[in-house]
Amino acid sequence: MKTHRLAVASLALLSLASLPSPARAADSGGKAGPDAAKVERGKYIVNAYACGDCHTPWKMGENGPEPDNTLMLSGHPSGLALPPPPKLEKDSLWVTVVAGTMTAWSGPWGVSFTRNLTPDAATGIGDWTEKEFIATIRNGKRRGIGRDLLPPMPWPALANLTDDDLASIYAYLRTIPAISNSVPDPLPPAAAPPKE
Repeated sequence: MKTHRLAVASLALLSLASLPSPARAADSGGKAGPDAAKVERGKYIVNAYACGDCHTPWKMGENGPEPDNTLMLSGHPSGLALPPPPKLEKDSLWVTVVAGTMTAWSGPWGVSFTRNLTPDAATGIGDWTEKEFIATIRNGKRRGIGRDLLPPMPWPALANLTDDDLASIYAYLRTIPAISNSVPDPLPPAAAPPKE
């Protein structure tokens, strides 16, 4: 019985020791940091859904194309000028052309550029609320009410995630380095040729 009480008391002390101390809360300006488990869950989902395959620019490495992780999730590089995309034949089975950076996509919708997902307030999602982020994925519209999200963004698949999962993605994206990168707006489809 004495051993049992000692074990319970030890567990209680260990539990108290794991709580944030007032000194640590003061060090962070009194603000609670993001929930570590939530951030890890968000990181897991971002990696499992391969968000970086499109939102991180690719470069040529020793063994071929590879993500440039110094620009992780920063979207299409703002300083990269691209020529017009190649024209695809009308009845071709090819419907999409992608730039070597994997950040610019051309198809029947026009040209779309992957967005900056970093917490940069001016060019990324740093000034977005969690509610806006979730609405973007649920509705397929920028900030939940703006322009349509364009291919190849798989928002219909992501919309099946729970609110907790989407909040976890948002929490994780708030912890990555902010990168100032103003992504160009999408380009509309080329005008249809005049009918003869």
